[in-house]
Amino acid sequence: MDAAGNLVFIGRGATPPPRMRYQTVLFDLDGTLLDHLTAIHRSYAHTLPQLGLPEPTRDEVRRAIGGGLEHAMRRFVSEPDLARALTIYRAHWDRTMLEGAVLLPGARELLAGLHGQGCSLAVLTNKHGPSSRAICRHLGIAPFLRQVTGAGDTPWLKPDPRLTTALLEALAASRATACLVGDSPFDAETARNVGLPAFLVTTGTHDRAALLAAGVDRSFPDLAALARGVFGLEIGRGPGGEAPGTRR
Repeated sequence: MDAAGNLVFIGRGATPPPRMRYQTVLFDLDGTLLDHLTAIHRSYAHTLPQLGLPEPTRDEVRRAIGGGLEHAMRRFVSEPDLARALTIYRAHWDRTMLEGAVLLPGARELLAGLHGQGCSLAVLTNKHGPSSRAICRHLGIAPFLRQVTGAGDTPWLKPDPRLTTALLEALAASRATACLVGDSPFDAETARNVGLPAFLVTTGTHDRAALLAAGVDRSFPDLAALARGVFGLEIGRGPGGEAPGTRR
């Protein structure tokens, strides 16, 4: 949904063929399709010193993110400083967010392969919704996505089941043929809360042990392994994937 409460669609895919087990795939964004840590860390490093706080390390920022900006910022600042920190961060973020954003290896190829098979694809993220859509357009993956839903588009954040339910309803998707691809326990809980299988990669904020402890259905070292193991797609390992995958 946009600020006016309208559901936001970026493009529509074809009708999925009946042989596909998963006709709808919901993707997390950061750490799953996108490496955006450089831009995120840069904005924290810009913000915290202005509040008299030390510049955080990349690893500290990496461990903090995943539950939305306010949740992460509270890891670094006191409640009285939160509003000012968010104002500083957001202004810097809006100016610089596209600098250093890159697709993870295989991301474009996986999306293209699934889209070519007629799957309905969407992004479900706790990243700011307008920022998420701008980044998807900037990186050229918007044409594969029917919808990109993020923070501020609805009253909810992951793992609230109302968020996922609203997205599935907007896509006219059946839970029986939908799944979620992500990189964190937030994603595992998000899927579990609405009865979807969760397939997670270790390219983001958590390692395999942490994902298994969160109760994921299966975890994979990268998108190429996930594409092969879940969707039967063989994709290359070049940055972002340059060509559509082919089904085995």
